[in-house]
Amino acid sequence: MTYLSAEDILEIHSMLIDEIGGMHGVRDMNAILALVGLPKQKISGRELYPSIFSKAAVYARNTIMNHPFFDGNKRTGMTAASIFLEDNGYKIVCKDGEIEKFALDIIKSKLSIEEIADWFKRHY
Repeated sequence: MTYLSAEDILEIHSMLIDEIGGMHGVRDMNAILALVGLPKQKISGRELYPSIFSKAAVYARNTIMNHPFFDGNKRTGMTAASIFLEDNGYKIVCKDGEIEKFALDIIKSKLSIEEIADWFKRHY
């Protein structure tokens, strides 16, 4: 399985800001560094996030909810999750605007990793 590095996440953010607009800058580098290890996390030898979709959900939710960047956290979280899935053979398929709406739902409804993973699973 291919995971995202801190450099990958920083590059995704920078490219999105360059392309769409907003403010560059990292607010909390420790949140980004923690995010790198979270999808791989194990407890007593068992993966905490065993499915590809739950791992993608970790990238999305933690970026969106922890705000490691000054701007573009929702875009970066959803794009990082999508790239992670694509790097591992899955492609998100949905209508225009649906990803943005879902990113807002993550915040508004405080969606769990499982709920986010279910959305990814329904949209690949």
